[in-house]
Amino acid sequence: MRRGLVHVLAWLAATGAAVTLSWWGVHTVMAGTAYEPPRALPVTAAGAETRDVKSVSRAPSPSPAPSRERPVPPTATPSPARTPARTPSPSPTASATASGRIKSYATDGGRAVFDLRPADATLVSATPGTGWSMQVWKTESWIRVEFSRGADRVTVFCTWHDGPPRVEVGTY
Repeated sequence: MRRGLVHVLAWLAATGAAVTLSWWGVHTVMAGTAYEPPRALPVTAAGAETRDVKSVSRAPSPSPAPSRERPVPPTATPSPARTPARTPSPSPTASATASGRIKSYATDGGRAVFDLRPADATLVSATPGTGWSMQVWKTESWIRVEFSRGADRVTVFCTWHDGPPRVEVGTY
């Protein structure tokens, strides 16, 4: 009986030491990192609004003086139901910038936003739709964003190797 108790206590001590050491190692590594949310441009659902990129990143405004009144919580407005598009054609939303032209391509699988410059392009953001997953591939002359759900695939492909950037959307 006493021997079994000694084994259990030794196991508990070794397990506790291992967990403590692991936690300390992970905590030390994670304490040096800072999460910064990705920069993305606000894109409207219908593409009616265009914005200059410089207006998106601005200095925070000073907070108003505190009041003694109780704040009223904002009311939650339901988002409009997503209706799938009948054709896989993209609906670009664009705004001119100093460096290029921001274009958004909405597909059944999600939305991809590119900064299209005269000689190249960069991916600003890619957001999969509900129930869809996403993968991104980048090279020096093209960017491919693939949205997938089961056997369905929607690809947004931006190339600029033989001229100015052009975007193609395909459903597979």
